[in-house]
Amino acid sequence: MKSFFKNIIAAILRSEARVALLRHRPKIVAVVGTVGKTSTKDAIFAALSRKYFVRKSERSFNGELGVPLTVLGLANAWNSPFAWAWNIIRGAWIALFGRQYPEWLVLELGVDRPLDMGKMVAWIKPDVALITRFGIIPVHVEFFASPEHLIAEKMKIISGLKKEGTLILNADDEKVLDLKNIWGGKTITYGSEDDADVHADNPVIVYSESLAGRRQAQGVNISLRHGSHEYAVHLRGTLGKSSLYAISGAFAVGLAADVPLQAIAQGLEKFSPPRGRMRILRGIKDTLLIDDTYNSSPVALLHALETLSELEGTFAGDLPKARKIAVLGDMLELGKFTREEHLKAGLFAGSVCDIVATVGIRARDIAEGALQSGLSEKNVYQFEDSREAGEFLQGLLEEGDIVLVKGSQGIRAERVLEEIMADPEKKHSLLVRQGPEWARR
Repeated sequence: MKSFFKNIIAAILRSEARVALLRHRPKIVAVVGTVGKTSTKDAIFAALSRKYFVRKSERSFNGELGVPLTVLGLANAWNSPFAWAWNIIRGAWIALFGRQYPEWLVLELGVDRPLDMGKMVAWIKPDVALITRFGIIPVHVEFFASPEHLIAEKMKIISGLKKEGTLILNADDEKVLDLKNIWGGKTITYGSEDDADVHADNPVIVYSESLAGRRQAQGVNISLRHGSHEYAVHLRGTLGKSSLYAISGAFAVGLAADVPLQAIAQGLEKFSPPRGRMRILRGIKDTLLIDDTYNSSPVALLHALETLSELEGTFAGDLPKARKIAVLGDMLELGKFTREEHLKAGLFAGSVCDIVATVGIRARDIAEGALQSGLSEKNVYQFEDSREAGEFLQGLLEEGDIVLVKGSQGIRAERVLEEIMADPEKKHSLLVRQGPEWARR
């Protein structure tokens, strides 16, 4: 019954959104891919806002309800029938009589099941389509016959792209780059490959000295190059290669939208990655926390662990070397690839970490992989619950430890951070899934 009413509400909002698009005719950027959509969407908003009136998808509003809500500028009503009824009334008013409307919409489009993208491109016709990354084993593959079928569904965005539109591709992902041959129209590539139209050097970690004399990461510097032009972007409070893709992809969208190059770079300086995406937090006992708790997939987890391995583990003076700790939860919706991908993740985690702690049934294979890599049994811990893992870490952590926390949404890995962050009273502004709806789950 609940699904029945959801479908009705989605159909009504979709119809209203279509009318709004026909009336106001905004330019549309569609962000598609397996990894990095939300960060890239937020970076695009920062780049375009220097010149245009822009609206973006809030949080990860990328499905059958989220996309129409974004087009109409409405909030998620969660489980309130009255709030949904009011959304429908307001949506009708906005669609039929609304006056002020954004010049550009930045829409994150997600694919959970077969036909999802096909349904979206039936009414969303982007001026610009950006494809982030697919990865070898994409998340949500559980509901498709194979990874290739999932990728084929995402590729349908090209059929919705306007003929005079621009396709923007991540040059570091071969499967994504292959789409250049399928489209045949205007294309811009981005990434760390030398021949990318927008080239980004690997992020350079910026360190500062803490009160205790320890060198702690505070952000990254990213150098962007387009033709003969070069720009430096400094991002505070975040780490990892995901920022490279978000920044360079957004720069490419700015080019497609005719934003002056200097204005794009200035806009990107104001970009702050969303909560739960490789954000730096202060931990108890003067530890450094890397919050990547929004979600998890094989390719995203690999990049997070690579970032952890690159962090300097030495301190000033005679202070001891920092321990690197990974707290890793289940990766969901991987179907028949679940065990294989968790084992792979564990093998790599065990090779770069001093301690590995896992949360969830599937993540037991991460623990097994860590042991197979040679990590001592006394440095591998397993938990069923995120809160339990966080409480245990309170006693385990030592001054200067560097802790990566990551897991799929359903594992609620942010609860680990709630137990070990230095400022738990700020959790509502720093962590993901802190609203009243999530608190009841």
